[in-house]
Formats: sequence, structure tokens, C-alpha cells
Amino acid sequence: MAPVLPGFDYLRVPVADGVSLNTAVAGSGSPIVLLHGFPQTHLMWRHVAADLAAGHTVICPDLRGYGASDKPAEAGPETYSKRTMAADVVALARALGHERFALAGHDRGALVAFRAGLDHPAAISHLACLDVLPTLDMWEVMHGAAAAVGFHLYLMAQPPGLPERMIGASADAFFGHFLDLWTLDRGAIPGDVRAAYLDACRTAVPSIVADYRASAGIDADHDRADREAGARLRMPVSVLQQDWGAALGYDAVALWGAWAPDLVHSTVACGHFMAEEAPAVVAGALRALLTR
Repeated sequence: MAPVLPGFDYLRVPVADGVSLNTAVAGSGSPIVLLHGFPQTHLMWRHVAADLAAGHTVICPDLRGYGASDKPAEAGPETYSKRTMAADVVALARALGHERFALAGHDRGALVAFRAGLDHPAAISHLACLDVLPTLDMWEVMHGAAAAVGFHLYLMAQPPGLPERMIGASADAFFGHFLDLWTLDRGAIPGDVRAAYLDACRTAVPSIVADYRASAGIDADHDRADREAGARLRMPVSVLQQDWGAALGYDAVALWGAWAPDLVHSTVACGHFMAEEAPAVVAGALRALLTR
């Protein structure tokens, strides 16, 4: 039996035509939505969600295309654009009775959260992004040999067909590579959770690739249009990152500060999967954000 978040109720919530999100909900109080990253599901929040549920309504969905949520076929770049996925999240919160809520995302979920903050400022009270750069900034700073760490970004940016076939032919090795490479504390992702991640990814190769393909095209276009228009994140924003900015040759604080005037940026001493490797630090940072 696949692991679940203990003490959470599970719902399937319709958020768009033909798309429902698998969602875990627990707690009471002001709402916070937690969005997972790649190659994970909502299970990545298991420690942080339990901590926050003591004082908040905690909502943990699988993103469209991931986990047990619906995976619509890629009809065009909009299907998995972060704008579309952000609209899913706002619709999810509203369906659960929350017109305004805090939002935290890790990795891919952080890109969805970032877009939700720009597109739906009236709905997002507080915003946290974990271990990622905004899409356009990411593409602009990656260059030379240092960009090899992001080989998967370039692979999945290719037109439909080849990346899906290549990844699907060895899905466990592909997705397991990132679970191993990006983790400093291997014990932070126990065997049953790792197996659940691989099972979920194995059946979602086309939609995961479509999510990444959108980031190389329509998502960057949306960011560029917002940058040129002077759009900013108007809510309090917290960013937690590994200490990888210097290694890749850019100033992460400056890049985030250009989007978020009310920014608290912190470096966390762990691997990429910080909600699993340093859950107390992440939960503490989110609680501090919610007081701002």
C-alpha cells in the first residue's frame, strides 16, 4: 500500500475541465497550500505538513500531471504552463472554501507558486519558494559547463517524442538519478517513499516532460512579459535555497529581490530535498513567513 500523510483526509477536487487533483487536507486555522517538486509527490511535505497542521489548515495536492492527480494529454503549451497549474491551485483552494491563502512550493511547485503570486495577488497572502529560481532567470544564468547539472532541463525541452521515449525506456534509472544525486542525507527519503515517487513518475512520463517543456517556452515567455511590464510579487516572500548560487556564478538574492520587494532569503545546509532533509528548518521558516 502506498504511503499517505497520517492524520490527513484525502479528496479528489475538480479544478478544471477534466482535471481533478489528489489532495490531502488536515488541521484548522489560516490555510496554507504546499506544492511538491520533481520527482516527487505531495508526500515530500509529510514532516512539514504535520508540523504546520497544529495551527493551520494544511492543503497538500499532487500537481496536475503528477502523483495521483489527473494527467491530461498535452494539447499545446498551455496544458502544463505554470499559469494553468497556478489556476488549478487557486481553484483548489476556493473549492475548499479559501479565497485567500498562503502558498509554499518546492522546485516545480515553487515555479507554480511564483506564477500564482504574479497572476493571483489577491488570493495569495504569503509566498514561499524552495530551492529554485524563477523560470526566466534560471534559463538566463545557466551557461557553459556549469549548466551540465541541468541536463534534464534541456532534454525535456525538446519537441514531443524523443524525450518521452528516452525517459520512458529507463524511467526508474532516470528519476532515481535525481533522488540520489540531489540528496545529502539518503535516509531522509526512506525506501517506501522512494518507491512511491518512482511508481508515480513511471506512469507520468508524458505529463512530467510536458511540464518541463512548458518551462522552456511559454513559462519563460510569461515571465519575460511580466518583467517588461514591471510586475512584482506584492506579498511577503520567503526563499530558501541551498548554497549553490556562488557555484553557478550568480547572485540568487539579487535575482529574487528583483521580483520580490518584501523578501527574506535564507540558505539551508542540506541537499535539494530540504523539506525532507531539514523539515524543522523549513517549517520554522514557513511559520515565520506567516507572521509577516
